[in-house]
Amino acid sequence: MSARVGGPQISPYLYYADADAALDWLVKAFGFRVRSAFRDPSGHIVHAELEHGSGVVFVGPGMAFFGTHCVADRNAVHAALYVYVDDAAVHLARARAAGAEIRAELSRKPNGDLIYVASDPEGQRWIFAQAE
Repeated sequence: MSARVGGPQISPYLYYADADAALDWLVKAFGFRVRSAFRDPSGHIVHAELEHGSGVVFVGPGMAFFGTHCVADRNAVHAALYVYVDDAAVHLARARAAGAEIRAELSRKPNGDLIYVASDPEGQRWIFAQAE
């Protein structure tokens, strides 16, 4: 089994009530780049792919076809993404400035990673790590 050319074999897919706002915010706060974005006839995001280094995250609204929908309970953890960044302190400052809810400040974990935990405006949980 292989992935699309230039893509990872596994990509997390996050569903948002307002996928357009989520896409803009994830670029601003967490430094993702838009790899592709597909819109419906009214101009709303139906599927987008965001890049961070060699990683890709899919973003979109819930889709009846897949039986998916956005996170309703902001305090429940339905999934988390673990993303490596070059400088966790700089990344944390950027996320905080963009209004990210910081759930755990920078700390060193037993594996040596320096991490912080944030939630985006719809409650998705993100763990950003700097490898040591």
